[in-house]
Order: sequence, then C-alpha cells, then structure tokens
Amino acid sequence: MSALDEAVADYLVWLAAHGYSGTTVRARRYYLAGLVAFLTERDVAGPREVTPALLDSYQRHLFHHKKRDGAPLSFRTQAQRLVPVKGLFAWLASEGAIPFDPAASLVLPKTEHRIPEAVLSVEEVESVLAGPDTATALGVRDRAILEVFYSTAIRRAELISLHVADVDFTRGSLFVRQGKGARDRFVPIGARALHWITRYLDEVRPTLERRPREATLFLSAYGGSLAPDVLSRMVSAYVRAGATKRGSCHLFRHTTATLMLDAGADVRYIAEMLGHQKLETTMGYTRVSMAKLHEVHARCHPAEQSVRGSGV
Repeated sequence: MSALDEAVADYLVWLAAHGYSGTTVRARRYYLAGLVAFLTERDVAGPREVTPALLDSYQRHLFHHKKRDGAPLSFRTQAQRLVPVKGLFAWLASEGAIPFDPAASLVLPKTEHRIPEAVLSVEEVESVLAGPDTATALGVRDRAILEVFYSTAIRRAELISLHVADVDFTRGSLFVRQGKGARDRFVPIGARALHWITRYLDEVRPTLERRPREATLFLSAYGGSLAPDVLSRMVSAYVRAGATKRGSCHLFRHTTATLMLDAGADVRYIAEMLGHQKLETTMGYTRVSMAKLHEVHARCHPAEQSVRGSGV
C-alpha cells in the first residue's frame, strides 16, 4: 500500500469514527481512489508531494473527462469528486501529516440548480403500480415496494434498510433509520401501502426468509437484502412499462412531493417528510408543481382575463 493509499485509509477511518454515514464513507473512498490513480500515474508517492498545481491539474482532468457515452461530467459531479479531495488534505494538514493544505486554493465549480425533469401523473402512477403480477410471490413483494415508495417518498437506500419492526400499523408510520446525513425520522404511510405490506408479510416473506429472526423487511429471492442496482432496474422496468418514462426509485420521490404540493400541502411538511435539512432543497419541487402555477396564471394573467371577458 502506497503512502497515498494509507493517508486515504486513515482519513476514512477518521470519518467513520466521527459519525459520518457508511454511504458517505463509501462515496469518498470511491472518489478518492480516482485521485490516487491520477497522482500515481504522475509518480506521486505520498501526500507531501502533492502541490496546488497538481490538484489544479486534477480538476482540469475532471472537467475534460468523458463518460462511456461520450458526455462530460456535470459540474455537480465534478464538485462531488472534489469535495473529498478538499476534505482529505484539510484533515492531513490539521493532523500535521503535511506542512500545508495544497487543496485550500481549489475552487469548486458552480453547480446547477436542477429540478426533476419528469414526474408521473396520478394516472401514470396507478398504471405503474398495477404492473407487478400479484398472482406471484415476487409480484406481491414488488407491488408492496412500489406502494411504499409512492406513499412515503423515501430514498432507495432507506427502503433497503427498512426492518419489519419499522412499520407501525397502529399509528400509520414508518421509521426511517439513519437516512441521509445519518438522521432518523418518522414518515407517514397510507392505508393502501400498509395493506400491501401486510399481504407481503403474511403470504410472501415467510417463503423468502432463509435465516431465523431476519430483521430486513423486503427480501430478495435469495432471502437477503435487496441490492441497490437490482432494485433500481426492477422499478425502472415497471415505470417504462406503465408510463413509458425514464426513471426509477427517485422518480417516485419526485412524483410524491410534486403531487402533494399540487394538492395544497405546505412545503414545510413536505421537507419534513422527505428528510430535507434545508427548506431550499424542497423548494425545487415547487418549480415543477404546475397545477398551482396554472391556477395563478389563469386567474392573474391579463391575457387570460381578457379571454374570459370576451367569451373566447
């Protein structure tokens, strides 16, 4: 193991010891591996040899990098890969492992303020939910999974981490453990989703369970936890079949937030449900909440008022 690899490993241990989530640690390990590969190709043996010029070169490398489809990395992705770089060298400098922080002068690219490109209509959601063949065991499980995504708007990793005991049928709530930012929260879950969870627990889960007292709620066909990529492909297939749109687990999150805002829900409650720490994050959904925008447009735009007055 090189001195660079050792420095990264020590940094990741420090992150874990200071309460950073496993997801964050894994992501930083992945992104920092790219930096180590870049520096190793340039015969950089250890962190003390890293200069601001080298890190500036790495940033330009990310800017010119092309993905498999030939598209460049978005500025958001570039920033995601540079944040761990700044964190690593700031930590090394604070620990006295290097004399100064060579990443201090790195300026992160300005990220785009993006909104969901598409959401499902109520009719499209119902079509997608009707996709699984509920005459089969896995079809019942899949229907329960889709219903939970739609009812609660939880993230993919949060659904995978659900335990049987996290479903409170009496209060109609779901306990989301260690969501993004390592924060627990409760979210409401509707009666229809609870119905499908009940059917799954009664009819299907006992046939999938391989280990006694398995805590995980949704099991794979082999009795273990669902793999993230497998879950995404499964949901994406149902979305394409039912709505002919692109999207997977996160599409339900966008859809639920947008449809609830369309129906008049307060954005503060949506933020609480989604587990957003900053209200600004949730405000992005208000930009795609077209029902209210159309209502205001029809009521307030001068051209629409003149049309109503003329009887056109």
